[in-house]
Amino acid sequence: MAHVTVEGTEVVVRLGLREGLAARRRQVRVPVSALRDVHVERSWWRVLRGRAGHGTWSPGRCSGVRSRPDGEDFVAVRAESTVLCLELDAGAPYRRVAVSVPDPERAERAVRAAMPEGDPPEPPDPPQHRPPLQHEGGTADDHGRPPGVGSRTGSGAGQPPLDDERALRANADRVRREHVVPRRPDGPDGAP
Repeated sequence: MAHVTVEGTEVVVRLGLREGLAARRRQVRVPVSALRDVHVERSWWRVLRGRAGHGTWSPGRCSGVRSRPDGEDFVAVRAESTVLCLELDAGAPYRRVAVSVPDPERAERAVRAAMPEGDPPEPPDPPQHRPPLQHEGGTADDHGRPPGVGSRTGSGAGQPPLDDERALRANADRVRREHVVPRRPDGPDGAP
């Protein structure tokens, strides 16, 4: 199992032999100034986010780097264990470090004591790939289109009105049928 200590201005995560071999490293060092938050997660599988990168991902034991759009996470967790999560700033080598430790509450208190005082820095805004939707305070419709932009499939809003004579001529030789299924007199399942 991993051990977390605070050494000067760094949080040091020392991995056990198995985790170190699986993750291809024996320790992870994170500057205390890069810490945004630290918390304990009771469900070990909830810390696994993103795609599995290099490392070992076997049932019950996960060690290595997981890739996400906004960065990478480092995890070294065991099944049925409580996990210590270190949330980091954008400039840190990882966005999150999540490790199974023998006493996560004690490790959390030690890391919190080393964190700088004051309000934690605000996370940077994610890059906007689309305009905000109406429920997010924006003016875009449910498909992400700003006002005034037509649909790719066409709504007909910008088209001239339909010519009634032309529509009647086009539908004159069309065979129309009733789309009603006749009821069977003996009941829905064929029984009298």
